[in-house]
Parts: sequence; C-alpha cells; structure tokens
Amino acid sequence: MKENRQDVKPKFDRIARNGLIWGPDHWHENYPMAKGDKQSPIEINSKDVQHDSSLGPWHASYDPGAAKTILNNGRTCRVVFDDTFDRSVLRGGPLTGAYRLRQLHLHWGSSDDHGSEHVIDGVKYAAELHMVHWNPKHGNFAGALKQPDGVAVVGIFLKVSGKYSRILQGIDNIKTKGKEAPFQHFDPSILFPKSRDYWTYHGSFTTPPCEECITWILLREPIEVSPDQMAKLRSLSKNGENEPVNPLVDNWRPLQPVKGRVVRSSFK
Repeated sequence: MKENRQDVKPKFDRIARNGLIWGPDHWHENYPMAKGDKQSPIEINSKDVQHDSSLGPWHASYDPGAAKTILNNGRTCRVVFDDTFDRSVLRGGPLTGAYRLRQLHLHWGSSDDHGSEHVIDGVKYAAELHMVHWNPKHGNFAGALKQPDGVAVVGIFLKVSGKYSRILQGIDNIKTKGKEAPFQHFDPSILFPKSRDYWTYHGSFTTPPCEECITWILLREPIEVSPDQMAKLRSLSKNGENEPVNPLVDNWRPLQPVKGRVVRSSFK
C-alpha cells in the first residue's frame, strides 16, 4: 500500500458528448442522484468509525454452478451469476434476510498505488472488487434499486504481491469492449480474505445513476494479486475489437462527501 497520489485523475466513464468530456464531475447533470446525501465511495477514517457490538458475522453461501459469463463492457470486467432464485446468497452482518449474488466487477488503477474506490485512513489499494447482491423481497433487481435496503455490496481490496487469483483467469477472452466468454464452475467465496472483519455504511452505486440503495460491507483485510495478473487487467481495452487499443484503467469514482453518515465496524 502506498499513499494516495493526489495528481491521479480517474478516467472512469469519460464519455465524449457533443464534443465535451463527460466525467464523474458532470454525472449529476444527467443523473441528479449523483449529488445526493448518501453517495459512494467515501474515505473511512478509523478515528470516526463506531464499533457496533450488535453487528454479527456475515455468511455467504455460493453455488459454483451459478457463475455464467465474464465480460468487458468498456467500463469494467464483470462476472455474471444466475440470480433467478436463492442459489448464491449473502446473509448476516448488517443485513436482514438473504441477498442474491448478481454480479461482481472490479475497479483498478494505472499503477499499484491507486485504483480502489474506498480509501482507508488516506491509503488506496491497487484495486477494489465489488460483489453485488440484491434483496429478492423487492421482486426483481430493478425494484431493489429503488429501495434503501435493496442492494448489498461486499467490497474487497486487492494489493499486489506474489499471489495468484483465479478471478482474473478468464481475462484473455475479453480483451476488448463487448467481448463475453463463458465463466463456469466458479466459487466466488475463494476471493474472501481469512478475516471476516468489516466496516459498514449506507451508500450508493459508484456508476450512474448512482442509486442510494446499497448497504456496503467493506472487508478490512485485503486479498493479494500478482503483478502479472494486475498487468492483464490493465491490458483490457475500453474500445471494440476493430478500434485502436485504449487501456481500460483508472475506472474508479472520486471520493464523495460523508455528509454526517456513520461508518460502523464489526471489530475494535
């Protein structure tokens, strides 16, 4: 881990519109919620975190057969899961009831000293993995997006070391935007660190429309990924197959104001 480099700007969703660059600072012009009071990501400062002894452990029960495909949508690398029934679910922690795993995706930087969206005491990690779950009591995913308890995201930090991670194994098949490939027999729970310690707060998606429907469960302990694997991630292109390569890097949203929200921790 290295200190956050202040000079790095995210390239996330910088879309040319009418000849103008449309970056995160302008999202609210089309999506007013992006300037709401419960936006993500935020910086977590240990001195402001409240330990909550009522926060129990979280539990994931995932079916490896639910994994379907891996894809490059020009903004991230995403793995999609079957969520038509309670096949792969997350329970416990700050949650009430079971939440279904729908997809996981990553945010990463152009170098190892930045890339994560959430920042811990001034420190950024090389990447951040988001495992997106939704609450089936709201009928479907679209319905869940409209509810404050609609979505639960487990956030896992990645730091670069000599370790190997299977999550990046299928990346060779999705080099360019629009590419999709089978990604089967994958158990996402292999991505969890040993420690189940977490921070939790109420926030939003970090991409437009930035709906404020997320209970965040951010894991304190990072997982490790090798330099080669990070290089593969950074070799993805945000352009299509027959277009010039345009590296898909720095797809993170800048920090958002906390606005009085309390971050709770399961640990002291």
